[in-house]
Amino acid sequence: MNKLKLTILFCAIYLSMNAQQDPMFTKYMFNPMNYNPAYTGTVGALDMTLLHRQQWWGIKGAPMTQNFTIHTPIREKNIGVGLNVSHDMIGNSRQFNVYGSFAYHLPVFGKDKNGEHKGHISFGLQGGVSNWSADWSQLSLENPTDPTFQNMQPNRWLPNFGLGVYLYTPKWFVGISSPMLVNNALRRDNDPSLPVAQQYRHYYFTAGGAIPLGTQDFVLRPTMLIKHVGLLNRNIQNRVGAPTEFDLDLSLVIHQMYTAGISFRSAFELALSSYDSIDFWFSVRLKNGLRIGAAYDFSLTKLQGPAQGSYELLLGYDLVKNISKVKHIRYF
Repeated sequence: MNKLKLTILFCAIYLSMNAQQDPMFTKYMFNPMNYNPAYTGTVGALDMTLLHRQQWWGIKGAPMTQNFTIHTPIREKNIGVGLNVSHDMIGNSRQFNVYGSFAYHLPVFGKDKNGEHKGHISFGLQGGVSNWSADWSQLSLENPTDPTFQNMQPNRWLPNFGLGVYLYTPKWFVGISSPMLVNNALRRDNDPSLPVAQQYRHYYFTAGGAIPLGTQDFVLRPTMLIKHVGLLNRNIQNRVGAPTEFDLDLSLVIHQMYTAGISFRSAFELALSSYDSIDFWFSVRLKNGLRIGAAYDFSLTKLQGPAQGSYELLLGYDLVKNISKVKHIRYF
């Protein structure tokens, strides 16, 4: 397959897949702020996270994503503020996103015997801009007169905003969000130098819990993520090839420091999709607040042949002097 056909293939996948329009990460629990701005400031400390994802490792031009987030609570005002920066590359095109986020945390369920709030509901808002660009000069064009490739370096700015709600306690959480609400069209004013493509509004539902296995030294943590496009509009789902997908995850937290897990990704509409992957991951959170982790996707599709799966790397830091002094152990 020549470079042009390969790039067109990846662009078609990128612009049609639910998971690929918004940045996709196997371990959504590595950084929930990617999916829900209401998570901003809920960690209880200044939190910084850096993620790198290589999808379909071994295939030239396959999607690659880097993401950096930083957020912190402002306790006196029950709010959180943050910044989310991501960079996606696929073939000869790339997208750079910069979004600021704000969340208001409202205490719920009263207080426990220690005087601490039993739970909070957080309402989040984010706003920013995406920059899409491409470099067609690196391609060997079969049809040099194709109007889409007359502008060798197309560039487009796409402003957007999103909303989210996040209800959480020390033992469980539920969240729903739509990080980008505006359905931006990439081509404007019938400009033939830009591909015919459009962003579609995506919806995310997350939930999870922490179940101690007789002691706080071993805690089972089941979580789930549902990704949906079109808000039950089957015409949109069929047009963009984005069935409602789900991730089911089961992990074990050991001694409040080590976490290892396995997850399964697939779709509810199996006629539109197939079993996607089985994923393995681990992370370590040190007492000084440093976090490191890694994840590996074993694809259950034909891509596991030419590719060697997908992987992610995590580096994070919570600005706390000693994690053992935190009143509530954070599992989410």
